[in-house]
Amino acid sequence: MEKTSDATGRETAVLDGGPADGMRMTVSDRPRVIQVTYPCQPEAAPHGVRVEGVYVYRRDYRVTGEPLRYGFDIASP
Repeated sequence: MEKTSDATGRETAVLDGGPADGMRMTVSDRPRVIQVTYPCQPEAAPHGVRVEGVYVYRRDYRVTGEPLRYGFDIASP
């Protein structure tokens, strides 16, 4: 079975690059990926439809202490 995290508990993390550059947050159990979304304004959309831009940040495994660092993945999704 593959181990999905190498720590437990809550830690500070920072996003590096992309639209959320410098944003800090608290994460639990060192997730591999952080997803950031921004709302977009649709034109003439049906009632209840939401549109969001999605940006993916991947954990930098070279950083082992706080703040953990997540780099912008320009190729995702």
